[in-house]
Amino acid sequence: MSESKDTPTIASPTIGNLARVEAFSDGVLAIIITIMVLELHAPEEEGWAALLTLWPVFSAYLLSFVYVGIYWVNHHRLLAHARHVTNRLLWNNMALLFSLSLVPFATAYLGEHHFSRDATLLYMGVMTVTAICYLHLQKDIRAHGQHNAAADSYYTAMDRKGLLSILLYAAGFGLAFLQPLAGIACAAAVALLWFTPISRINGFLGACGFDPGANP
Repeated sequence: MSESKDTPTIASPTIGNLARVEAFSDGVLAIIITIMVLELHAPEEEGWAALLTLWPVFSAYLLSFVYVGIYWVNHHRLLAHARHVTNRLLWNNMALLFSLSLVPFATAYLGEHHFSRDATLLYMGVMTVTAICYLHLQKDIRAHGQHNAAADSYYTAMDRKGLLSILLYAAGFGLAFLQPLAGIACAAAVALLWFTPISRINGFLGACGFDPGANP
């Protein structure tokens, strides 16, 4: 039995919905970077000696800027594989943005307290929560998004990097109790990981006895 032409239909989600999610996320990330740079207060004294005293604040800002940039790039690529917007996607995305909104506070605390143990633990904790939120968003898009050779390869590669990141954060969290800079080194290693081609990661996993071709 065919439906009448006058019967109202429910519009399916369009790509415009995804564009709106991405635009909102881009705006939030831009604000996060702006807040972080506003924490860089110029010293009242003149000269390089006064500027050099700001190295902890600037170093924390630089690391966090790289992190936010990595999340922006990968968030953009991830949403390109989504087919439509769901409530689950929206709330997973909001959870990711909430965790990222804590980065400016953790960054300022880390820099102002010169990479102390407690400041490092707070920073590592925020970064770990952010990584977990991203994995949840990625898992949702993988379940309901596009599935072709390119998309499946992307999901697998990002899953591996995400899991390796959480392992490095966990190691850094433990090391921070002994030496805070060792914890920060693990955080820097995570940033370096996301700049490393997946082929090299597969080679590393293969050398460690893991099958790079297996699903994570």
